[in-house]
Amino acid sequence: MLADRVEVSWDAQKSQWLIRITEGEEVIRRHLDLPKNAEDQALRAAALETVGDEGYEFDASKFTIQR
Repeated sequence: MLADRVEVSWDAQKSQWLIRITEGEEVIRRHLDLPKNAEDQALRAAALETVGDEGYEFDASKFTIQR
């Protein structure tokens, strides 16, 4: 399945990165165990692995990081 959108943002309440995988009406949320100052490349790699673990693929143009 192809995810419509993948977004990574910092969750201040949990002090972890939060990945949101959106596919149609469904939104899957998972936390990433990376430091707050993680580089974009590390966040992208962790997101790619998480999306794959959930059984999705994504178009890199629909991937965003909100700092």
